[in-house]
Amino acid sequence: MAENTKIEWADHTFNPWVGCTKVSPACDHCYAEGWAKRSGMVKWGVDAQRHRTSDSNWRQPIKWNSEAGRLGVRYRVFCASLADIFDNTVPQEWRADLFKLILQTPNLDWLLLTKRIGNAQNMLKQAGDAALVATFGAAISTSFAFSFPNVWLGATLCNQEEADRDILKLLDTPAAKRFLSMEPLLGTVDLTQVQSGARVLDVLQGGGFHETHFEPLPPDHHPCIDWVIVGGESGHGARPMHPKWVRSLRDQCLTAAVPFFFKQHGEWQFCDEGTAILATSKRTAYVRRDGTFHDGSQGVDFFAGEEQTVWVGKKAAGRMLDGREFNEVPQ
Repeated sequence: MAENTKIEWADHTFNPWVGCTKVSPACDHCYAEGWAKRSGMVKWGVDAQRHRTSDSNWRQPIKWNSEAGRLGVRYRVFCASLADIFDNTVPQEWRADLFKLILQTPNLDWLLLTKRIGNAQNMLKQAGDAALVATFGAAISTSFAFSFPNVWLGATLCNQEEADRDILKLLDTPAAKRFLSMEPLLGTVDLTQVQSGARVLDVLQGGGFHETHFEPLPPDHHPCIDWVIVGGESGHGARPMHPKWVRSLRDQCLTAAVPFFFKQHGEWQFCDEGTAILATSKRTAYVRRDGTFHDGSQGVDFFAGEEQTVWVGKKAAGRMLDGREFNEVPQ
């Protein structure tokens, strides 16, 4: 459950427990649920009991912390790839134990990524306070972000609806850094036009639009997103991405000087990438801007806004976007 990870934007993966429940369209083809079924370790779903991992697994981050200190580096630890830290089914005591571990590993940057960002603020405070009391013997009268300077908090989003619903919840929650993981990306997302009631916000730059005019917002009220990760879906039943979704997010980040990380195309490749392997594919999908797609079998071809993609497999599709890799990470 703890390992040197194959996930390109982290150095290690740590799972304090295993198990989850589907809560988003992005969960439809959940790789973790597939892994759980194959392993037989845990069942998935609302009523399924979560499985806490072994004590030896929990000791692994201590080793990584010692190694990072010895080498004078910082390791990024993705927690948790087979669960959700802010799952209501998980006992609060487990989260408190996790934050005690985070306190003990100051050379690690803990990347807590969740599809339940609405739970994060209260659960972080409860778990953080319990960890501080257990470690220091008394409550520390300071902010969570100051007490845990090595916590990066991320929200998983797959479309504009989730962006409008969840990004401000992320920005309202204390963390050393805040990031978005948009994988699988299932629709267009404009981070400069996030809806918040009657207001439209640019969450990359901290400014926003009222109904009639542009109004800069103070950074301490609407802080910027520190990092954007984007990727296509992989695995059985993977859905294709529209190339304009990806390129738009890349350009938004470039304009706002926000680090952009393109993790993967997934199983499908854009036809305009021009790789030789495209000619060998026998599966085609025409992706509409609204996220729906078809295979052209009924004589339907390029309608306005459609783009052709072809199935080539995750390895062949790779990570190149317009001739280069995007590996930017916040400092």
